[in-house]
Amino acid sequence: MNVVVEPIPSLFDLPDPRTAEGDVVAVGGDLSPGLVLQAYRKGMFPMYLPDGHLGWWSPVERAILPLDGLHVSRSLRKSVRRYLITVDEDFEEVIRGCADPQREGGWITEEFVDTYTELHRLGWAHSVEVWDTEGSLAGGLYGVNIGGLFAAESMFHWTRDASKVALFHLMVVMSSGGTGLVDVQWQTPHLESLGATIIGKDRYLDHLLGFLAQPSAFPGATHH
Repeated sequence: MNVVVEPIPSLFDLPDPRTAEGDVVAVGGDLSPGLVLQAYRKGMFPMYLPDGHLGWWSPVERAILPLDGLHVSRSLRKSVRRYLITVDEDFEEVIRGCADPQREGGWITEEFVDTYTELHRLGWAHSVEVWDTEGSLAGGLYGVNIGGLFAAESMFHWTRDASKVALFHLMVVMSSGGTGLVDVQWQTPHLESLGATIIGKDRYLDHLLGFLAQPSAFPGATHH
């Protein structure tokens, strides 16, 4: 059994996301694990603004992926059988794959890599790895898990369908807990094609505390 360790509390206190009219709730602070974890518990996540300042976001049109809502195509079913899937086998390689500077719209800086790798070490951040038949990493995803919440941060693929296979396995893990919330932050055409739906900020926040209080679906994780 892996006991999840609480990080050192932050000196900063983030506001209630309901006080913000737009997607950005607050600006400033730092990427200390304690503050980042506080953000997720309040329904926010960190991402830099175009001007380079650190923003704390809670999208008005918040999107989730229902546990029973993943669209599994025939080709995806075939891909699932073609790869080997692991959990938390190589978190740093997954986040670095997501942070590849050659990817369009890349936003994951070295500071983000350091913070989320530390959250992984403490037991809060998890990765799903997808390996090809030669044992090379083909794709994956990572995110933060608190109770019944999995906040999916990013996914990537080097070969066809590898990121979709990672998402498929994430849904299997989360479904094993009975109920859960998979947060995908914003809707995109790609996520919509996979089954993501917009529930909005208020509805997301209304249900968040209940999901945070649930047991974690991740193998061996005990949140204290």
